[in-house]
Amino acid sequence: MAGFTNKGKYRLLETLRGVSLPSSMYVALCTSATAPDADFETLSQVTQIGTSTGYTSGGLAVAISTAGFTAIVEDDTNDDSELTIKDLVWTASGGTLGAARYAVLTDDNATEADREIWAYYDLGSDQSASSGQTLTLSGFILKLAE
Repeated sequence: MAGFTNKGKYRLLETLRGVSLPSSMYVALCTSATAPDADFETLSQVTQIGTSTGYTSGGLAVAISTAGFTAIVEDDTNDDSELTIKDLVWTASGGTLGAARYAVLTDDNATEADREIWAYYDLGSDQSASSGQTLTLSGFILKLAE
């Protein structure tokens, strides 16, 4: 399951009032300890995976550009629009990277714990990568529908 948080919806709507978007976004990997939902506000509310095996706390940066958000689709049949985030790759080093159950899209607040969660994605099960292998998040789609 994927979805926007209420904070993410609010921030997107704020842009129509002239509030600037962050300069970049981040995708952080989180454990199954706490499942994110629409009411989550900040990265401090979830538990990120460990950082000793190739994961950097706070996640990977995603540029607010066509390089970071690679495809956008307007679907008049289903009355929605979709935005695809670029493939994100983490390489395990010195041990097993994971177990990641959720990915969360956050803003770029300098205080990592205060980064606002705009959207979340359930990876379906815990995902891990052994040392030297990669963990790739592909097809992370943000969908707006009424």
